Amino acid sequence: MDIIVTGSIAYDYLMRFPGSFKEHILTEALNQVSLSFLVEEMTKHRGGTAGNIAYTIARFGLRPRLMGTAGQDFGDYRAWLEDAGVDCSPVRIIHEVFTASFFCNTDNENNQISSFYSGAMSYAKDYSLAQMPGNMGDLVIISPNDPQAMSNLAAECRQHHIRFVYDPSQQVARLDGETLKRDMQGAYVMIVNEYETHIISTKTGMSLDEIRQAVNVLVVTHGKDGSRIYTQNDVLEVPAFPTEYIKDPTGAGDAYRAGF
Repeated sequence: MDIIVTGSIAYDYLMRFPGSFKEHILTEALNQVSLSFLVEEMTKHRGGTAGNIAYTIARFGLRPRLMGTAGQDFGDYRAWLEDAGVDCSPVRIIHEVFTASFFCNTDNENNQISSFYSGAMSYAKDYSLAQMPGNMGDLVIISPNDPQAMSNLAAECRQHHIRFVYDPSQQVARLDGETLKRDMQGAYVMIVNEYETHIISTKTGMSLDEIRQAVNVLVVTHGKDGSRIYTQNDVLEVPAFPTEYIKDPTGAGDAYRAGF
């Protein structure tokens, strides 16, 4: 199967501050904030939903094609993905900017101050499946990305009768009800977690049954309680992996999507 994985391609910069942020924030001077925190640790990770999903699919022995926009600093990430078996030829490089990046500083009480630089990701809305080298694939995964890019890809898949997986996850908070309701229509699979399902239902006014009717298969994950796979006529209960074997749940959502 020729799988096209679309979505964000990003770097994650994770820092650790060995103190408490609140000790350095003066509530009486919030009208003019100027703070600098000296961090003791910093790690850089290759991330982004599309990069994560494509990498994991490749680990299963398939060769997914990664479609997205990255910046001038994508070279080492590209080499790492291609070495793992991901076809990065559809990645469009925007040389004027850097790859999207997430900067997160965490203190010793696990409070966080974060920033997200969209960078090259903001150009994704101008990149269509038709512009991608090669054919449009057998299955397109639409994971979190520039919101307009996600809508464009869903519409393009419907237009060309291409099966697609609609995975709005982190962008559910950003997307309005009309957009969510429109973009899920005709999806081969839609994957969200339990909380996102409630948000989607509230924003669209759709019941769970109505959401099920809009897509072929609905997958709702429930963290430690596993997941439920809803087909048109049945519900499959899938248990979670035993928690005693899980060292860190970070990235579990993207790994689940790749495995599914």
